[in-house]
Amino acid sequence: MKRIIVLIAAMAVFACSGKSNQSTNMTDKGITVKHYGTLANGDSVTSYTLKNAKGMEVEIIDLGGTIVRWTAPDKNGKFDDITLGVSDPKVYFGPARYLGALIGRFGNRIAKGKFSIDGTEYTLAKNNGPNSLHGGRSGFNAKIWNVETKGGSEPSLKLSLLSKDGDEGYPGNLNVEVIYTLSKDNSLKIDYKATTDKKTVINLTNHAYFNLKGEGNGDILDHELQMAAGKFLPVDAGLIPTGELKDVKGTPFDFLTSHKIGDKINETSDNQIKLGGGYDHCWVFDDASDKLKAVAKVYEPASGRTMEVFTTEPAVQFYTGNFLDGKAVGKTGKKYEYRYGFCLETQHFPDSPNQSAFPTTLLKPGETYHTTTVYKFGVK
Repeated sequence: MKRIIVLIAAMAVFACSGKSNQSTNMTDKGITVKHYGTLANGDSVTSYTLKNAKGMEVEIIDLGGTIVRWTAPDKNGKFDDITLGVSDPKVYFGPARYLGALIGRFGNRIAKGKFSIDGTEYTLAKNNGPNSLHGGRSGFNAKIWNVETKGGSEPSLKLSLLSKDGDEGYPGNLNVEVIYTLSKDNSLKIDYKATTDKKTVINLTNHAYFNLKGEGNGDILDHELQMAAGKFLPVDAGLIPTGELKDVKGTPFDFLTSHKIGDKINETSDNQIKLGGGYDHCWVFDDASDKLKAVAKVYEPASGRTMEVFTTEPAVQFYTGNFLDGKAVGKTGKKYEYRYGFCLETQHFPDSPNQSAFPTTLLKPGETYHTTTVYKFGVK
């Protein structure tokens, strides 16, 4: 079946579904659409590049709703690609797995790949030792999403997906919609929505890896980070939260004031640093409300680039690329080595379905799951 691209003239909207081996290169008022590559099973992957009047570009593919390229200006006005991604979409099933992708049905880990709803136990695919990670063996990162585009001064993509009842072990037919909007002020807004016909659990996020020096340009230890998060979730050896909310003060996890990521990342005298191989933990925001609030800011001194994070979520998984090993090669031929990128994955708490003291991730029929996260770039 070939990918069908329907142009609705009045709206300048492309609605895409199915597969194609044909290359496209079309522009829709701030959006360029082109063939990105072909998967091992013959499925075609299409990319959509959003561009605003300031020159920022965000390129997203329909495979996993993955952000593959994201340009931002430095203090001298020079644009660089500041996110990790690869040119061959097949590599997103290998060493580039999760880079820049939409994660679901459940971001992060669920202990022992099991949870219960109303006394019924559900068994998930175990793809992270004894646990389930990022939705299972074939999560949302591995799906081809349907895409609609909306051009204009703030171009956007609407991605949609039906995750059928039993997908990776999760209950309910889940209809998911994610909208990426590139704003005039060099921010990218990500709106997540979902509905279900059966009680289920859900925790959506995006797994973009950032390096504000430019992708492949060394490690991220010199980046300075500040987070409005006075507590974090300690983990066990399998990186499952123990259930404790621990004060960051007096620990290497204190980013209440801005300092370099690398300052305390190797303090292996701290057992949590040792277990995570650095930072791979969930921080809990001081303001855990569901309003959109500023939660984090990153500054890279050499380029002068800043990135601010705003979200309606109660927490963020801060991860420092501890498992990057050079096997994934970026778009310009640079290997993504150890700690060459960091992630700020806004979300609910890991393993929430098994920990009643954590904020619930239960979604019921008749309800709408809705969260928003914004990444805004500037210079200092």
